[in-house]
Amino acid sequence: MSTNTIDARMLGKMFLAGARNLETKKEWINELNVFPVPDGDTGTNMTLTIMSAAAEVGKIENPTMETLAKAISSGSLRGARGNSGVILSQLLRGFTKVISEKEELDAAVLAAAMEKGVETAYKAVMKPKDGTILTVAKEAAAKASELSETAEDLQPFLEEILSCAEDVLERTPDMLPVLKEAGVVDSGGQGYVEVLRGALDAFLGKEVADTVKIPEVSVSPLRVSTPAQEEEIRFGYCTEFIVLLEDPMSTETVQGFKDYLSSIGDSLVVVADEELVKVHVHTNDPGLALQKGLSYGQLSRMKIDNMREEHQEKLFREAEKAAQLQAQEETGEKEQIELKDVGFISVSAGAGMKKIFQELGVDYLIEGGQTMNPSTEDMLNAIDQVPARTIYILPNNKNIILAANQAQALTKDKKIIVIPTTTIPQGITAILDYVPEKDDEENTQSMIEQMGYVKTGMITYAVRDTKIDHKEIHQDDIIGLGDEGLLAVGQDIEQAALDSVAALVDEDSELISIYYGEQVNAEKAEELLAAIEERYPDCDVELNDGGQPIYYYVLSVE
Repeated sequence: MSTNTIDARMLGKMFLAGARNLETKKEWINELNVFPVPDGDTGTNMTLTIMSAAAEVGKIENPTMETLAKAISSGSLRGARGNSGVILSQLLRGFTKVISEKEELDAAVLAAAMEKGVETAYKAVMKPKDGTILTVAKEAAAKASELSETAEDLQPFLEEILSCAEDVLERTPDMLPVLKEAGVVDSGGQGYVEVLRGALDAFLGKEVADTVKIPEVSVSPLRVSTPAQEEEIRFGYCTEFIVLLEDPMSTETVQGFKDYLSSIGDSLVVVADEELVKVHVHTNDPGLALQKGLSYGQLSRMKIDNMREEHQEKLFREAEKAAQLQAQEETGEKEQIELKDVGFISVSAGAGMKKIFQELGVDYLIEGGQTMNPSTEDMLNAIDQVPARTIYILPNNKNIILAANQAQALTKDKKIIVIPTTTIPQGITAILDYVPEKDDEENTQSMIEQMGYVKTGMITYAVRDTKIDHKEIHQDDIIGLGDEGLLAVGQDIEQAALDSVAALVDEDSELISIYYGEQVNAEKAEELLAAIEERYPDCDVELNDGGQPIYYYVLSVE
């Protein structure tokens, strides 16, 4: 018996079945990651995205096309995480725009909806590449459009669309050489095919659960903390100032200045050029730091904050705010919060990394990154929590930028500026370059320009055998990954770090920063510091406790 239309109830079942099929295949899809690192997350990101929409669909008792379209579009949009998840949400968003005013869907409407989904998704990606989920979706939509002109029975129509998507997926390694060398198909494209396959199964009458539970996330994607909350304050005064140099400082002089400041405090950040030195240090005697700075030139923009006092005030404010919130809940009133001019949101993982960003002035930290990409909803929640008219977002990961852009588009009451930082070191450099006296346009241009000078390397281990950049990689090998590809392969963590730095350093390099992770002890990190200092005597070398998971070291060269 042929079927030539799909009603709202059937579409709901098909969507839930597609979501469930993707969820069951997520770990396998994660393993299709080109780089064999322990943070392959395409399957997880796509699953959490579609499950956010599926949870909304599951709440509808008597679905109509309009209520289904709203649930799918809104749920996936706000739940979107990672590039693949954002692209999937846009495919669904475009699809639902076409179907929302229909009572039933025939081949022509389905084809038009798929094409609108592809159009919407392509607009969300600045530089689309062939051989990705976009290509699979585009070719599947083109096939649907071609078949819709003569299709009457939807079963062969849907089967041929799935077959086309599978064929395109198998050809993705021919479109992207990196896929071919790694011996995998595109992971996002695979996820899309699994959604189509599950939907077809439901259409053909296979048993599908009516409710879908959102998978539990192992890491809380959204958490704010301050150093004062996490640890006893050892040095009580946050001291910042700029030294207007009388003469340029030599590398040895800069290092001597840093050594002195380190001897009287911690949380040290020193950025020097030919004309000035920007200093941030926590110390119990700010006068000593200022006096030392005066020996090199005039002081400007001095700022000293008593962190112990601030901590006590913060505790009082939090208690007062909690009481106000309780009163508001009882009366139904909302508090009018005074907005400051500028705020910052950053994505980060690891206690040390978070501490660095907090000390540089970030208002809200979203916990996440390589192992758990924050969703658009997480970004929106963070935006709500920062009382500022203009908010800069530092994604610090290429797989988070699209979610940040999506949150920017959904925010109407605040100005959101996404600085497209792809690594933690880029984020640190970007916020260091922010100057309050400049306007938003000048700061954005300058921050993006400065982060472009940062080269990053990350040291981790391989989770499977593969081949990248003509290098054989075996499971448990230590690998160094750079901004553009593989930097090093070996058996020793510190040697891989040295090899990665060697690949990053050139004649223009001035600063090498080392952030060691939670699996590295301080003694090993100090040994690496000494080895790099010996090898590159013309560069400043800094060591920081990043505490990041997954990556033994994050390295940057500027």
